[in-house]
Amino acid sequence: MLQYDVKSPHAREFISHEEIMRSLAWAEINKNNRGLISQIMEKAAEKKGLGHKEASLLLAGGESSELFTLAGEIKREFYGSRIVLFAPLYLSNYCVNGCLYCPYNIKNENMTRKKLTQDEIRREVIALQDMGHKRLAIESGEHPEYSPIEYILESINTIYGVNHKNGAIRRVNVNIAAATVDEYRMLKAAGIGTYILFQETYHEQTYKYIHPTGPKSNYDWHTEAMDRAMQGGVNDVGLGALFGLADYRYEFAAMLMHAEHLEALYGVGPHTMSVPRIRRAQGVVIDSYKHGIDDQTFARIVACLRISAPYTGIIVSTRESEECRRKVMDVGVSQISGGSRTSIGGYSPRQNSENSDTRQFEISDDRSLGEVVRWLLDIGYIPSFCTACYREGRVGDRFMELCKSGQIQNCCHPNALMTLQEYLIDYADTDTRQAGEKLICSEIANIPSGKMRSLVLSHIEKIKAGGRDFRV
Repeated sequence: MLQYDVKSPHAREFISHEEIMRSLAWAEINKNNRGLISQIMEKAAEKKGLGHKEASLLLAGGESSELFTLAGEIKREFYGSRIVLFAPLYLSNYCVNGCLYCPYNIKNENMTRKKLTQDEIRREVIALQDMGHKRLAIESGEHPEYSPIEYILESINTIYGVNHKNGAIRRVNVNIAAATVDEYRMLKAAGIGTYILFQETYHEQTYKYIHPTGPKSNYDWHTEAMDRAMQGGVNDVGLGALFGLADYRYEFAAMLMHAEHLEALYGVGPHTMSVPRIRRAQGVVIDSYKHGIDDQTFARIVACLRISAPYTGIIVSTRESEECRRKVMDVGVSQISGGSRTSIGGYSPRQNSENSDTRQFEISDDRSLGEVVRWLLDIGYIPSFCTACYREGRVGDRFMELCKSGQIQNCCHPNALMTLQEYLIDYADTDTRQAGEKLICSEIANIPSGKMRSLVLSHIEKIKAGGRDFRV
């Protein structure tokens, strides 16, 4: 039996199956112990986070109303009413892996294969900039010929080089296959934001079953990727599990253990956690996966993640419906995608018509970015296109220090308002601009520092006069 060791470099020791099972068994035994749960809730109310064992008990036995209330309070304290917006950009669906849940898998002969050229990437970026996006997450299947690291690096350079009208992509996050330390150094040098890699499932037996072939079938190589990324100088990493592949309680505990491992060994936990749920896709028999979760359970997972990891961003994509996204934003989610396409070449009108059958999965929220922005304004959120922390070097442990002290609000809130003002002028319709500028006026009044308030007002007047990319 392997010993659980949060600082071990070995996957099976920092994600210990035995430790997870002990934690889940303890949570099951104590899920009706109101006194113990109350003690843990009191500790959680200090807003300094919880360990995976305590968090597992809250997930198992905490009252939903109490969890949602506390999670909402924590979110508002660290993230205010801001929701960061981004879009995925799919570059290639050629893949050498045999993942059973993914239509990109090498055995799917019905999938139309496509790899974007650099000119096609430019057209995609122009289309995304015309929507108003400033932050992208690039995605690609794993293939040594069609999507080697050189192709990814060239694509990042192309994306950053496109400046259409007032548009600019200011942060490129990268969601690609597990890489070597040297390749992570290359990604860092290319100026990426966050490196994102979904574990898919932490349950090793399930992992091996659903990844029968290809490089991704190596559980250790995949699970230890974030360690190599950190060693390669990548400051911000993003974890994620695909809920529905295995027991959600197992995935929840394991993802928190992964975060604890990074914090213990490198001094900083993950920048983000993603919580996708498995969705229908070409060639994927979704009914064969028996661990699906309903919306209420999904919201409890998000709330318990927010309570346990107060400083970590939580991401929900257009896999989820408008109704579901509204609920989980209230209890912890801080980033959402908008106007997303999961096909190769899905944004450029010409390319979209040619490649409609290259989608990775079906989306549940197909609203345009403009519709999402207006929706956020109507329900009291600040749509944020901010990328300032990344470009000002507030990353990794520096970002976490600012977040833990509460000082990050002095940066993120003003920057969110300024980037929203840019969007309203460049991309919004008249009604949305009026609603957005009304919100900006009311939110500026909430900036506690008179000096900062004056600076933001000055920058907003410059934005209205044609200036762009102001940040604090």
